[in-house]
Amino acid sequence: MLEILLSHIKNKIEITEKDKSELQQFFTYKKLRKKQYLLQEGEVCKYLSFVSKGLLKSYILDEKGSEHINMFAFEGWWISDFNSFINQEKAVLNIDAIEETELLMITREDYENLMVKIPLMDRYFRILYQNSLVTKDYRLIVSNSFTAEEKYTQFAQKNADIIQRIPHNLIASYLGLAPETVSRIRKKISFK
Repeated sequence: MLEILLSHIKNKIEITEKDKSELQQFFTYKKLRKKQYLLQEGEVCKYLSFVSKGLLKSYILDEKGSEHINMFAFEGWWISDFNSFINQEKAVLNIDAIEETELLMITREDYENLMVKIPLMDRYFRILYQNSLVTKDYRLIVSNSFTAEEKYTQFAQKNADIIQRIPHNLIASYLGLAPETVSRIRKKISFK
């Protein structure tokens, strides 16, 4: 399982064999069943989690109990309620497994110790945070200025490797569209 994380790290930075072996001590393994929570709103997020296998969703619930998905995390992605994790405040997000999932998890204390013991990891996480900001900015632009069909098409192109793993009602929630709209768009695209 650590190999997937190491591969992800090596795609961003150079890491020594010594650093690779030391990295193991900072992470714990967790397995989630389908629909099992990793985090519920109101809890303090104790872990930053790396997805080795599986698929998760991060979302808020509105007053009617409807999900508003803000992120999908699959193999090679990190997930948490980052504000809760960093500031040790109550989480506003729920995170649960869409399919059986395996995670490597790091606590806030071990995250800080990791940066001290393996300083290159600071650079690795900085690169991830920069990429995350770019992605969130682009998602806001898409959300505010693309048509429903453009939103779906853009999502399908960027996520071609996982789109078949995500139920269309969850894609609709992520895109801020009605499930019927996503079904109509999918039919229209399949006829082209």
